[in-house]
Amino acid sequence: MRFRWGWAIPSAALFALAAGTAHAEEALPELSAGDTAWMLTSSALVLMMTIPGLALFYGGLVRGRNVLSVLMQCLVSAGLMSVIWVLVGYSLAFSGDGAYIGDLAKMGLAGIGPETLSGTIPEYVFVVFQGMFAIITPALMLGAFAERMRFSAYLVFITVWLLLVYAPLAHMVWGGGLISGWGALDFAGGLVVHMSSGFSALVAAIFLGKRQGYGSQPLPPHNLPFTVIGAALLWVGWFGFNAGSELAANGIAGLAFINTNTATAMALLVWLAIEWVHLGKPTVLGGATAAVAGLVAITPACAFVTPIGALYVGAGAGVLCYLAVAVLKPRLGYDDSLDVFGVHGIGGAWGAIATALFIAPFALEGAWGAQLLTQIKSVAFTAIFAPLVTLIILFVMRAVMGSLRVEAEQESEGLDLSQHSESAYSTGAGSTLAGAFSQDS
Repeated sequence: MRFRWGWAIPSAALFALAAGTAHAEEALPELSAGDTAWMLTSSALVLMMTIPGLALFYGGLVRGRNVLSVLMQCLVSAGLMSVIWVLVGYSLAFSGDGAYIGDLAKMGLAGIGPETLSGTIPEYVFVVFQGMFAIITPALMLGAFAERMRFSAYLVFITVWLLLVYAPLAHMVWGGGLISGWGALDFAGGLVVHMSSGFSALVAAIFLGKRQGYGSQPLPPHNLPFTVIGAALLWVGWFGFNAGSELAANGIAGLAFINTNTATAMALLVWLAIEWVHLGKPTVLGGATAAVAGLVAITPACAFVTPIGALYVGAGAGVLCYLAVAVLKPRLGYDDSLDVFGVHGIGGAWGAIATALFIAPFALEGAWGAQLLTQIKSVAFTAIFAPLVTLIILFVMRAVMGSLRVEAEQESEGLDLSQHSESAYSTGAGSTLAGAFSQDS
C-alpha cells in the first residue's frame, strides 16, 4: 500500500488527503471467492497425498507385518504436524524478517482473523494450505527407515525436524529469508519439501542401520496394488500441490497443472523404457516409482517452464532417479528402504537445477547463467543444511532416549504387532485382508 503525496501543495491538502485515501483503498487486495474456492480444494488435495496416498504407496512397498506401522506413521503425521503448525510452525516459517527463521509473532495464529487476507484469499486458508505441506514432508522420510524405527522415536523425530529443518527452509525460500534473497526459484517445494526430506531421510537410514536380512535375502513389496493406488492418489493430489501454489485460480495455475501432468507422464515412459532395456521387462513397481519421480522433479519448475520444458524435466527425472535407485544404491550399499533419497532427494535437486536449465523467457529475470548458478547454490545449501541438522537431531535423540531402533526380536515380529499390537492380515502372510482394528496376530 503506497500513498502519493509528492504533488500535494498546502492549498490542496484536503484534496490530496482524499485522493491518497482513494488510491490506498484501490490498492488494497480484495477477497476472491474463486481463488478461495480453488485453494480450499487444493488444500484437501494435498492432504489426500498423505492420507491415503502416501500411506498406501509406502504401505504396499513394505512387508505385510509392517503395513499398519506405515499407515499409522502417515496418519499420526497428519495429526501431530497439524497441531504443531498452528501452535508455532506457521509463525516460524511465515512471520518476521530473519534470514534463517521467522519469529513467534503469529504463534497460535495470533493476529489472524476471518477478515485477514493473504493476497486474495483468507490467511486462514493460506495457513491450512501450507500446513498440508508441513504434514507430508516429514512423512516422506519414513520410507527411508521403514520397518525399523520405534514409534515413540518417530514422533519425537518428526516434531523436532519440522521445527529445526522444515520451518527454517520454508522461511528461507518462501518467507522472505536467505534463499529467496538470492533469487532462487522454488515454486512448490523442490528444495523445501523434496530435497529436505530426501537428504534427511538418507542420513536417518544410515544412522539407524540396515534392516535385518538386507542384502542377503529378498525383501519384496507385499502389495503392489496398494502401491499403484497410492501413486495414482499422489498424482491427482499433486495438482493441488503444484497448481495450488500459485494461490490463485489463473493462467499460472493452469500452466503448473499441465506441466505437472506432462512431466510425470514423460518420467513414467522414460523410466519404463530404461527398465525394459536394463532388466528385460518393465515393472509395475518401476512405473509407480517413476510417476512419483516425475511429480517430484516438476514441483520447483512447474510455473517457470513451458510444457515442452516439462517434457525435458520429466525425462531427466526418469533417467537420474532410475540410476539413483537401480545403480547408485546397490553400489553404495545403504538401506533406503523405499528409495526416498533416490526419488525425492535426487528428483528434487534435478528439478531445482532444471528450473533454470529450461526456464521460459516470461519467467526469467536477469541473465540465464546467473539464475543457473543461483539454483545450484540453493541446491548445495539445502543438501548440506538439511542432513547436517538432521544428524544433530538424531545424535541428541539417541543420547536422551537411547536406541531409536526397535529391538531385534520386535523387528523380526514386525512393527504392526510390536509397536501397535495389531495385524493387518489374518494369516500374517499378506494374502487376505483382515480387519485393520483386529487384535489377532
